Amino acid sequence: MYQFSYAEIMEDGVADAKDRERQALDRCIQLLGAARDTTSYSREAIEAIYYTRRVWIRLVEDLQNPENQLDEAVRANLISIAIWILKECDRIRKRQSTNFQGIIDVTTIIRDGLK
Repeated sequence: MYQFSYAEIMEDGVADAKDRERQALDRCIQLLGAARDTTSYSREAIEAIYYTRRVWIRLVEDLQNPENQLDEAVRANLISIAIWILKECDRIRKRQSTNFQGIIDVTTIIRDGLK
């Protein structure tokens, strides 16, 4: 039988959470890229915006949680980024913008920071 310390279990939990976050952001990037490559407000755009909004809203909820272990300044900066992404998604949804690439670029930077 294996014995693990609490710290090892918690470290694995954090690693698993980061991996899930990376996967969700990868999916956002993939969907946004497909939407960017279409010529109009398409089904791909709707799916990309819907999924991206869900992911970033969930990330904000996690960042607002007092038990989140990130530094408060980092959490505040990530929430600000999330608000920008959500506003851009709303502008795309209202057909006021087609800035898929901007959202892709910012999401890619955040995803790469999770390593």
